[in-house]
Amino acid sequence: MRIRRTFPIVLAVVIVAVAITAAVELRKHAPPEAARLLPAADAFLYADFSWIRKVSSAPLPQVSRDPDYDQFVEQTGFEFERDLDSVAFAVQYPKPEDRRAEPRYSEVFTGKFDDQKLSAYLKHTASSSENYNSISIYTIPMEGRNFRVAILSLDCVAASNYDDPAVIRGMVDRSRRLASPFGGPAFLRHFYKRVQLASPLWVIAHVDPSSNEFGGWSTLLAHPVDMVISASYNPLHLPLRTGALHLRAEAWTGNEEDARNLADKANAFLANFHTAEMAVRQPAGDADLKAVFDSLQLRQEDSRAILSATLPAGIFRKMLESPADTAPAAAPTKTSNHR
Repeated sequence: MRIRRTFPIVLAVVIVAVAITAAVELRKHAPPEAARLLPAADAFLYADFSWIRKVSSAPLPQVSRDPDYDQFVEQTGFEFERDLDSVAFAVQYPKPEDRRAEPRYSEVFTGKFDDQKLSAYLKHTASSSENYNSISIYTIPMEGRNFRVAILSLDCVAASNYDDPAVIRGMVDRSRRLASPFGGPAFLRHFYKRVQLASPLWVIAHVDPSSNEFGGWSTLLAHPVDMVISASYNPLHLPLRTGALHLRAEAWTGNEEDARNLADKANAFLANFHTAEMAVRQPAGDADLKAVFDSLQLRQEDSRAILSATLPAGIFRKMLESPADTAPAAAPTKTSNHR
């Protein structure tokens, strides 16, 4: 009798444990929450800036400020180089028949926002606003089109310049069910599993060499491909003083022949570029740059062309250094004792 009573309890515990384990695994392999808010698109880009701040003890370099940005910082208290934690972009290419159109973008920013100051700034700047699902959506005229912004939470802001206001409304709706690991555009979900684990930077894109956006790619690509580019690091080795980012780019072509042709063309291009770089480099060349070229590998696997490389942390530290940090000290000026 005791066995009969305890069996349902044990079974329920096992079912709950399995469900929790499955949910954790799904969340681990799901796109970041910011990316899952984005609409369907042709390309997606994600950047997590927290790892960059761990590469160097110095703060991120100050961005070049124009008067409009100065005013934005003063009124909102938000500085991108200081307060932005991550950003996710969705890009929709123009239709082939509309040659004069430009791509449309949607963005999700996470960071440290002062929602009261930001709301006041948006109210002052916007030409109109609407309340949708208890969220204010502000419409700001910008360069001949409408730019819509919504503060989704204390640390998340969405924006879009799509013509259809339903796009940002959909982002608002998805922000209410972020816990679902099945959220996000189908194209993003399908290829995100190819992004390296703990990747702070990645791009998932459909590349068509016949389109205006990728016209220069026709020398490498004969037909459209789907690409995944990602960089990974071991968070246990932070800060990245002596570590490296591992870059991987994969291109899915229509067949093995296209993948082989792409790999051959890319290998030839990289060989020519490396030869030219060696010809102009000084005898005491950059060791980090040499390490990048030495690590480059390009191969074909079935209908994929795969490029891998290792980027030493020194490259990123140099990029983050300000000119004042790297410029040689000025020679002392001779002064004259004559009056």
